[in-house]
Amino acid sequence: MNNNVFRNLSYGVYIVGCCVDGKYTGCTVNSIMQITSSPATIALSVNHGNYTHECLEKTKEFSVSILSEHSNPLAIGTFGFRSGRDCEKFEIIPYELKNNLPVVKDACAYLICKITGQVETSTHTLFIADVIDGDILSTHQPMTYTYYHNVIKGKSPKTAPTYIEE
Repeated sequence: MNNNVFRNLSYGVYIVGCCVDGKYTGCTVNSIMQITSSPATIALSVNHGNYTHECLEKTKEFSVSILSEHSNPLAIGTFGFRSGRDCEKFEIIPYELKNNLPVVKDACAYLICKITGQVETSTHTLFIADVIDGDILSTHQPMTYTYYHNVIKGKSPKTAPTYIEE
């Protein structure tokens, strides 16, 4: 099977943020999907080994910063290739608080979510969450995963659900 076929699915590029014990942390994700609009519900996939996964299970809430084609690519690398166990990612990337959760300042939109359930797979957890707040921050075009790979020439960490060995 040609695994590159999955790159033709429509994905965005997002920063998931959370606050645990007064510390803001998060990770880059591309596997978020809307489940329903009423009630507003999404699903988020996060690798079991990510520090953010541990934090999500503890806090049961998170923000989603929807990155645009104009967002700083440094945010993707900082949140995708560094662990919150070892660094304060939100000290590197400018953010603001929405409902006491971090949102990347140059995102084009954001969501604030409360986890209501989860489904386990062999490597990832699919978190089901109600969207309790959200807004549009700019008119810039949302970044797609295809744009990230083809224009920015970005790579995916091995923990990403869409990782394909080059």
